[in-house]
Amino acid sequence: MIKDGLLVAQEVEQLNTGSSQQLRVHSIESFGTHDGPGIRMVVFVQGCQFRCLYCANPDTMDVKGGHFLEIEELVSRAIKQKPYFRKKGGVTVSGGEPLLQRSIIKKLFDRLHEENINTVLDSNGRLIDKPAKDLLDVTDLLMLDVKHFNNEWHKKLTRVSNTSTFKVAEYRESTGKPMWLRYVLVPGWSDQEEHLHGLGQHFKNYKTIERVEILPYHQLGVHKWEALGMEYKLKDVNPPDTQILEKTAAIFRNYFQDVRVN
Repeated sequence: MIKDGLLVAQEVEQLNTGSSQQLRVHSIESFGTHDGPGIRMVVFVQGCQFRCLYCANPDTMDVKGGHFLEIEELVSRAIKQKPYFRKKGGVTVSGGEPLLQRSIIKKLFDRLHEENINTVLDSNGRLIDKPAKDLLDVTDLLMLDVKHFNNEWHKKLTRVSNTSTFKVAEYRESTGKPMWLRYVLVPGWSDQEEHLHGLGQHFKNYKTIERVEILPYHQLGVHKWEALGMEYKLKDVNPPDTQILEKTAAIFRNYFQDVRVN
């Protein structure tokens, strides 16, 4: 089913997977240092229903793109890198949007835990259903990307509502398991003070939020948009300057103990 030009989220998992032991993957980074604690193997899955105007990897959007990899192949790669993980590192599944392949990723995380390998999920919070909850329950750390606090601005940025993102956060809080919030700061789009305070007010009493990361907007993915024949609509938007970043960090520090600019 197509709604607003996007596949209905609950139906994507069947479309997006091969066998029950295969994950549709875009790429793998062997020694990631910005996708969770420690040194990590980062699996970027294929497929995303968000249409973020600033997406640095628009080639991950197509739910039929990428290639399939067996769960055991991914586990084998992780085991080989295990000496580099040490105490804090492990495997992060990012995207694309991992929740579109939630059942398969749960199997992957179960196998990684059998090998005593830490797991991180980097998600937009696209949906929350029982398979998504089952995945979150075996996820050591959730990094939740909140694109905007205000729903109308969120739709302008991504073409979809932020309702499910906040429901994912609410569920994660109910489990008592750790979570990081990530916020892409786009001048003129996601830097409005009232909405930054609104996000802080919304999450200030959450006990599971260990860290808030501010991700400065950049244009490093523009060439990918052009290669795909897609219009990049933020060409006239410059990255945030130091003043904007410091102001945003100061606002968030009214509500959170650990705020970092990446």
